Amino acid sequence: MSIHKLLYSLLFTFVATVTFAQTGKITGVVLDENNKPIEGVNVSTLSTSVTTDAYGFYVIEVPAQQKVTVNFKHVAFKMVTQNFEVQSQEVLEFNPVMDSEYEQLGQVVISGVRPRATGVITVTPEVVRKIPGLNGGVENILKILGANGNSDMSTQYSVRGGNYDENLVYVNEVEIYRPFLIRSGQQEGLSFVNSDLIQKIDFYAGGFEAKYGDKMSSVLDITYEKPKEFGASLDASFLGGALSAKGISKDKKWSAIGGIRYRDNSLLVNSQETQTNYRPRYMDGQLNVNFMPSEKWNHSLLGNVSLNRYNYQPLTRQTNFGTLDEPIALQIFYEGQEDDRYQTLFGAYKTTFKPNDNNNYRFIASAYHTQEQEYFDIDASYFLGEVDANIGSETFGNVTFNRAIGSQLNHARNNLDALIFNAEIKGSNNQTGKHRFDWGVKYTHENIRDRIVEWEVIDSAGFSLNPPVIDIPVDQPYQPYIGPLVPYQNVRATNFVDINRFSGYAQWNTRTRLRRGTLIATAGVRAHNWTVSGQNIASKSQTVFSPRVQLAYKVDGKDLLYRFSTGFYYQPPFYRELRDQFGVVNPNVKAQQSFHVVLGNEYGFKMWERPFRLVSELYYKDMQDVNTYTLENVRIRYRANNDAVAYAYGLDVRLNGEFVKGTESWFTFGYMKTEENQNNRGYIARPTDQRLKFGILFQDYMPNIPNLKLYMNIVYNTGLPGGSPSYADAYTYQSRLRDYRRADVGFFYVFTEKNAQRPNGHWLKKFKDLSLGFEIYNMFNNQNAITNTWVRDAYTKNQYGIPNYMTTRVFNLRLTARL
Repeated sequence: MSIHKLLYSLLFTFVATVTFAQTGKITGVVLDENNKPIEGVNVSTLSTSVTTDAYGFYVIEVPAQQKVTVNFKHVAFKMVTQNFEVQSQEVLEFNPVMDSEYEQLGQVVISGVRPRATGVITVTPEVVRKIPGLNGGVENILKILGANGNSDMSTQYSVRGGNYDENLVYVNEVEIYRPFLIRSGQQEGLSFVNSDLIQKIDFYAGGFEAKYGDKMSSVLDITYEKPKEFGASLDASFLGGALSAKGISKDKKWSAIGGIRYRDNSLLVNSQETQTNYRPRYMDGQLNVNFMPSEKWNHSLLGNVSLNRYNYQPLTRQTNFGTLDEPIALQIFYEGQEDDRYQTLFGAYKTTFKPNDNNNYRFIASAYHTQEQEYFDIDASYFLGEVDANIGSETFGNVTFNRAIGSQLNHARNNLDALIFNAEIKGSNNQTGKHRFDWGVKYTHENIRDRIVEWEVIDSAGFSLNPPVIDIPVDQPYQPYIGPLVPYQNVRATNFVDINRFSGYAQWNTRTRLRRGTLIATAGVRAHNWTVSGQNIASKSQTVFSPRVQLAYKVDGKDLLYRFSTGFYYQPPFYRELRDQFGVVNPNVKAQQSFHVVLGNEYGFKMWERPFRLVSELYYKDMQDVNTYTLENVRIRYRANNDAVAYAYGLDVRLNGEFVKGTESWFTFGYMKTEENQNNRGYIARPTDQRLKFGILFQDYMPNIPNLKLYMNIVYNTGLPGGSPSYADAYTYQSRLRDYRRADVGFFYVFTEKNAQRPNGHWLKKFKDLSLGFEIYNMFNNQNAITNTWVRDAYTKNQYGIPNYMTTRVFNLRLTARL
């Protein structure tokens, strides 16, 4: 499907004001079974008739407050008949799917999440904009749709046992990259995806098609809006603000949409245990320009500029942990500061040529440039002590005995400069309406210039600790130490790396009748060749092939669908996967391999006379040549040796529908287990082994005050493995963090709720949405931990894992407006 047609496929905005008060309008995009817009469809009632344009778009005016039958007719497709009843001046959206084999009948069901035959979940932008959460973006809702995440301030997510580097993200068919050096969720600032510019969101949690790239876990496919009218939006809160605008030229050939965002995380940082002199600020700007000189040609430019400044000066911290009988406190006094900068530039050009209705071709070129700096010198003096737990004692709650005293000095001077260039050609060809062929070839060049100078010195009870890799007996303070004085951790490397990649795919899709239903089949294969070279690096070239198959069967006369997906998913190493924990680049790292099997079922039914949908997926992933890693906050450090095999299996179940009449809510449940076996030492939990998850996105309103809306986002995940100290053996440390529990709620008063009843000329008529909200993040004030701080004691030889807690309860005011 051509992208300029996709940009019109889910138009979700009001059209121009109706002319007569006693009529309403029905609008939408007519699609075929491959979700391709259909031109020339006759849309008619008893009194009115219109025809869809080149993008399948239509608007038809119908009488208000009476049942109206609308027919959709085309010579190449079966007729679709739909009954509507609209209110005065109401604009209703309906996007029918016309099939060459059967007619579509039934009632209007507009759903926020609409699963399709290929296993993709489509999310409306309105849901994303309203869901409460610290990050407030697309990634926020993915935790409800199948992704996992246990970081309050991070937009990164894992899917079905994979890590943060195993997810593909596209915007307008252009692959998106994120900064390399970020180690903490606090440093991320803003996600690339601007929610105010979105028209359509598709998410694959696994078993995706060959037309998508070479990653092992998931695909997030974003389509930005192609404007058909002028509009603007504003979002302002204590956490920052966003402003966007869109417009179209008089001749309809030029259109543009863009936005700027600013974020200040001070409100969140001040709620954490560590007291700091810190005001992190992040900003970015995006612009998407489209030019359509004719119906056959379309040109598009997408640009992004982002600047994240992370100036951090910690002061003090106290963490209380342990048990009621034996409470323990960690007190830390800091000196020094951290100065990090992440500046990224991104630009993409895309042109689409559509010689006829059955063929279209796209050329896409993009460039991503990031300059990253990570400088810090932080000295932490710590006291690990026992807390007086005797109620009534004069020292109740105070530290009465210090069990361990020491200090840690962390130093880094890390710089990275990366330039990534892509050029690709894609094509789509339809044959006889039943077969579709998609193909593409792509070239990628990655130039990485990386300098790592990072060390840590640990002093416990006045004595310097050597790393475990130095096997020299130490019996301080009873015997003097005469060995070398070295940092506990020391990484120094300078890498200049070039990676050239050639990849391509071919995919076939067909749809046919089979007994009492319709069988939809997709089969394809990907190929990927990459060559690693650079300074003091022996050039190495490798090639992999990835066959993939998806099958779906839709039962006639029932809202029932069965899906099956399988295939090989290779992940050729990116730069971070080539670099081991000592900073050394290994060009011989193989592509990680994952074999997917996914069984899915979708069932639509009615309960309380309202529509509901139950979606379930059972999956299994067998992984070979696994590149093992450790996870610290959001920083991944690979071992770069393909020394393990792994597996993941689980079940995802999602129920969505109108639990409250007129609103849609989602309930999700998931079970997942993932383990790895390093060098045949036995299976242990992977860093992403999060067994159980439960999520709720609930929408409600007050019957007596329908303008007052409630949005609640609840997530529960069982604890992740807690990680291990530097250089430690993962088989030795298998403790888990506490369960992740979080509830965010937002109360919004919608001033434009009854706009249809207001007279023309009323000032609120100018707005499509005007809301004032009050949000509570972490409503129940749960203490969630992102990782552990490891404190070492020279006397007892013990290491203590102290939880690093995230944000506490935070209040926020938010104003949103859309024209």
